[in-house]
Amino acid sequence: MAKYELVIIGGGPAGLTAGLYASRSGLKSLLVERGLFGGQTVNATLVENYPGFPEGISGFDLGSFMHQQAVRQGLEIAAAEVTQLLPGQPHRVFTSEHSFEAEAIIIATGSEYRKLGVPGEEKLLGHGVSYCATCDGALFRDQEVAVIGGGDTAITDALELAQHCPKVYLIHRRDELRAGEVLQQRAFAQPKLGFIWDTVVDEILGEERVKGLRLRNVKTNQPSSLAVNGVFVAVGLKPNSQLFANLVELSETGHVVTDVLMATSVGGIFAAGDVRQNSPRQIATAVGDGATAAMSAFRYLRG
Repeated sequence: MAKYELVIIGGGPAGLTAGLYASRSGLKSLLVERGLFGGQTVNATLVENYPGFPEGISGFDLGSFMHQQAVRQGLEIAAAEVTQLLPGQPHRVFTSEHSFEAEAIIIATGSEYRKLGVPGEEKLLGHGVSYCATCDGALFRDQEVAVIGGGDTAITDALELAQHCPKVYLIHRRDELRAGEVLQQRAFAQPKLGFIWDTVVDEILGEERVKGLRLRNVKTNQPSSLAVNGVFVAVGLKPNSQLFANLVELSETGHVVTDVLMATSVGGIFAAGDVRQNSPRQIATAVGDGATAAMSAFRYLRG
């Protein structure tokens, strides 16, 4: 069983920053990531609110640069999925490939797309149902699609899809958007966007591919249908914390509870980024969390 001073679980902005800081401070550190480096960031076509890039930068490039920088400073990488974490002295991390021992752990597993939970969603996933407009938008060129949600992600997705599709319906359960003001202005100025307010999706229709949606107005309970070829779900994110449910304290929403130094309820285990309670779920704050967690881990290990 390979031994490290610090094992970081998750390779998004929080995890990669933690790895960068830990490696630069001289800690023998390993980062375990099951997918693409950069986390949810890689799905963003253009990141405009991360400092240092006045013209913006693609999420994929930003994640790639963070990865390269951390590895250059000595961070070791394992491409695997963590299957179990056993707290102790030392902590033990088990993956689909190997197992590791570490004196400190940083949980930076981020979040994943929240699903609607309606009939047709699972069956038609990949056949018209998507959670990533950046990934799949071009597949719906010249077709009419719908976006479900009213936050920043939903509006960003709708604007992205408007580059490919003649009509994009934005379906929101409220009568006003929750997205930031700049995004709202862009959305209302985009003639290809159509807004369906106070409405939820009850079913996604289709056998082999998406053919439409069964809708319901939440105020009048009036049902309706909408013919579309694709539906992009953007109703929020949920923390990837299930693996740690019986190990560290979680909030009612499933987020890892930490103090201001990113310490969890278990000594030597820290958390950073979207997975922790009260995270603003921004790249910049995830980076700050990662730096704080790494510095706290260093003090814990050297203290």
